[in-house]
Amino acid sequence: MAKYTKDDIFRIANEENVKYIRLQFTDLLGIIKNVEIPVSQLEKALGNKMMFDGSSIEGFVRIEESDMYLYPDLDTWVIFPWTPEKGKVARLICDIYNPDGTPFEGDPRNNLKRILKEMEALGFTHFNLGPEPEFFLFKVDEKGNPTLELNDNGGYFDLAPTDLGENCRRDIVLELEEMGFEIEASHHEVAPGQHEIDFKYADALKACDDIQTFKLVVKTIARKHGLHATFMPKPLFGVNGSGMHCNLSLFRGNENAFYDPSSELQLSEVARHFLAGILKHATSFTAVTNPTVNSYKRLVPGYEAPCYVAWSARNRSPLIRIPASRGLSTRVEVRSVDPAANPYLAMAVLLAAGLDGIKNKVAVPAPVDRNIYVMTKSEREKAGIVDLPATLAEALDNLKTNEVICNALGQHLLEHFIEAKEIEWDMFRTQVHQWERDQYMSVY
Repeated sequence: MAKYTKDDIFRIANEENVKYIRLQFTDLLGIIKNVEIPVSQLEKALGNKMMFDGSSIEGFVRIEESDMYLYPDLDTWVIFPWTPEKGKVARLICDIYNPDGTPFEGDPRNNLKRILKEMEALGFTHFNLGPEPEFFLFKVDEKGNPTLELNDNGGYFDLAPTDLGENCRRDIVLELEEMGFEIEASHHEVAPGQHEIDFKYADALKACDDIQTFKLVVKTIARKHGLHATFMPKPLFGVNGSGMHCNLSLFRGNENAFYDPSSELQLSEVARHFLAGILKHATSFTAVTNPTVNSYKRLVPGYEAPCYVAWSARNRSPLIRIPASRGLSTRVEVRSVDPAANPYLAMAVLLAAGLDGIKNKVAVPAPVDRNIYVMTKSEREKAGIVDLPATLAEALDNLKTNEVICNALGQHLLEHFIEAKEIEWDMFRTQVHQWERDQYMSVY
């Protein structure tokens, strides 16, 4: 991560003809918000004196306690490359603070910092995340609204002309690289119109910032190509949904705490306990890592998304896979997370689950190297494999009863998250859908 001082930012803003600055933050639901200021207000912003109305933001505060302050993280300074030369736009990602100068407990980014401090207290210095976000590209209509018409019929690793999204994807990569991203891979995914761009892992806080920046860039550049990019987990029936596999590892300085060349699979005891913690709490953190009604349309058998709580070093059907790389690249891949998740909340609960496994020396179960999708229910039960929640309602019920995951969110975020998601579920539950009309209108 680049390190900037206030003087650096003033100098760069002047040299690069920056005219506006977006002070960005993320709300409870993972949506990027921003307050845009002219460059004349930059000094005020860098002095942590920019105020906004927190009561207008999902999951923040009530109207009678609405004043909140934006504290920019100087190291997140970046100039958007697609803005005009005569008046460039830069951004700073901010933490949210109360008027008394204390961190706002309802700020997802501040909350992740809290869990990272718990990690540091256990002797670890870094929690690294390598995300693999997937997305779909749809055509837009004459009014610019998204349609259900895909822009290609490509499949996994296809090339143009089958993959008509290639030029859009290439432009996204170029913009990301100009903003400092190190892109590791870019390719068409399994479903028509589906794409994946992987970028280099980073410490969890920066990686979450990068995920939010990535989403913004993808949507912005897709629009320039006359396309709509969506990170909705399952926009189409009958094809694979979009996931965001999360590759996780703990470090002590420059040492990967998950690597032990003398042990089975070269996985350390720390790695095994962390893995066990993830498995132990999986059914409870799913409401956070898969936070929409639509998320559970992806977590079904037959479409490469995990439905069962198990792990393997080879098999891709369980919740967790251990990729083959070792040494500094030793990691745990959690495959259930989808890109609709608020990354700061998702990393907070995943880290808390893993740390609980380490603190309590939870024993990891035997790996499952069979294809779980073809196992019968009795075979899964015999192997100790439980199902992930099948609906958002079930996931919320599991969340409420898990002390570790509730504590990972904190009281403010937990209460507002559950309230928002129960409203979402109830709206879905009481809505009459087209499928019901197609099935029952003529028959009954």
